[in-house]
Amino acid sequence: MSPHEARTRLRAAIAGDEIVIAPGVFDGISASLVSRIGFTAAYLTGAGVAASGFGLPDIGLVTQTEMVERARVLVGVLGDIPLIADADTGYGAPLNVIRTVREYEAAGVAAIQLEDQAFPKKCGHLPDKELVSTGEFVVKLQAAIDARTDPELVVIARTDARGPLGIDAAIERANAYAEAGADVLFVEAPQGIDEIERIAKEVSAPLLINLVIGGLTPIESTARLQELGYSIIIHPSNPLGAAAFAMLTGLTGLLGRDPAPLLPGSPGEFFTLVGSAEWSELGERYRFEGA
Repeated sequence: MSPHEARTRLRAAIAGDEIVIAPGVFDGISASLVSRIGFTAAYLTGAGVAASGFGLPDIGLVTQTEMVERARVLVGVLGDIPLIADADTGYGAPLNVIRTVREYEAAGVAAIQLEDQAFPKKCGHLPDKELVSTGEFVVKLQAAIDARTDPELVVIARTDARGPLGIDAAIERANAYAEAGADVLFVEAPQGIDEIERIAKEVSAPLLINLVIGGLTPIESTARLQELGYSIIIHPSNPLGAAAFAMLTGLTGLLGRDPAPLLPGSPGEFFTLVGSAEWSELGERYRFEGA
């Protein structure tokens, strides 16, 4: 299947009656299993690539070229399964976003996801996120839309405003991004079923929801989310968490140790396994406090 055909297939699935379930993929084995099981789509998780590919927490340390190369590999492994690809903030200003879209498109992804965090970004289920203004992100979004050469490439706009600004601001931003031309809207980390329902009622565009194990958003059933009108569910942490659990259990077993003290119960605890505390200390050490 050509990239254009994969994009057309994804668009048809988004517009169809059944909600799209996209598990997180981050390496060859995860992509191969998703393909063999026969999901409608897969989600290239930035957190998964950071942890599995580089032993890093999801705090904006992985570069555009590293993510594009991983996307290219996974597109080849997935075959007929369309890949929805996390592209963080677009890795810079509008000019950087243009190059990011071109590179991801050339790698064969079916959809590209951009977010309104300031660079460097953080995992959407971590605290202390910083945002760019609505206007600044709209310009970046317009640059992304204009940069695609295949009009079937799906552009997903994610807002992380729920954490720092509240649910009202998040919904307002999502509608602004829909008006700017985003194909799918993604309000990250709603807290409670009431917020999930509000987003479904008040955002006038196809919707994506992110269900993270131990994250801020309750794990609602596929049937309920479809009933509310969501178009895509991504499960970025499901395969990654299962793989990490199996590795911890197997490795501690070699030494006759109990894995329980190391088992993470939240995204923040997972990232401690790949050095988030050490990176946080470095960030504080080199923080610039001047005007």
